[in-house]
Amino acid sequence: MKRIRTLIADDEPLALERIRTALAAEPAFDLVAVCTDGDDALDSIRQHRPDVAFLDIDMPGKNGFEVVKGLEPDETPHVVFVTAFNDYAVKAFDVHAIDYLLKPLDQDRFNLTVKRLKQLMESADADDYSDRLTEVVRTVEAQRPLADRIMVKTDGKLLFLKTDEIDWIDAAGNYVQLHTADKTYLSRDTMNNMESKLDPNRFLRIHRSTIVNLDRIKEMQPWFHGEYQVRLTNGTKLYMSRSYRQKIDVLMKTPG
Repeated sequence: MKRIRTLIADDEPLALERIRTALAAEPAFDLVAVCTDGDDALDSIRQHRPDVAFLDIDMPGKNGFEVVKGLEPDETPHVVFVTAFNDYAVKAFDVHAIDYLLKPLDQDRFNLTVKRLKQLMESADADDYSDRLTEVVRTVEAQRPLADRIMVKTDGKLLFLKTDEIDWIDAAGNYVQLHTADKTYLSRDTMNNMESKLDPNRFLRIHRSTIVNLDRIKEMQPWFHGEYQVRLTNGTKLYMSRSYRQKIDVLMKTPG
């Protein structure tokens, strides 16, 4: 049997180390890359072309689903999603025969996953794996619950920030800044991933680098070049770019 080239991507050190330790006891697996965020995972998959990737679903940068969506079919390894999601996701994985590991990791479940992977590698039939993987990503993303809290780091501690405390959000390199009434917090995330977590009836993307809490908007005025100036109740001035002008219809339909 050929060696199974393997990648692990997880931003939680304990989970990552448990997978790495468990794989070290399996001589069939060669660990070719270890990643702690989704952007690195996507680049490493393209570079190393692993046979198998253990992908944490909630990672900084791109999440596990975004990593999968960023790959071409011929680049896509067999994926084992690592997740703390509850029953709705597990059922989707089972229905589409996509493997997963639940946190905290269970050794018996891991052993079963390893057995399945070995069988897959020995099979010459690729089946419809890529289609099933795409479908499970669509299914789980459609059912994924919206966040009412966002985890941020502050003063060396983890804080669970209520989303209704957020006034607006903007991009800052590999991070996003979450602005509240009295403080700004950094979270290692992308604007696309942050937007997917938030209730679209409460938060509006007005620019590729700006999301605003609808309850904080005081007024909007036409601005230059088809843009709009968006003024918040605390006096903050933001700008809606021309490409997001259709979002005005959402504002008009939002109660309040």
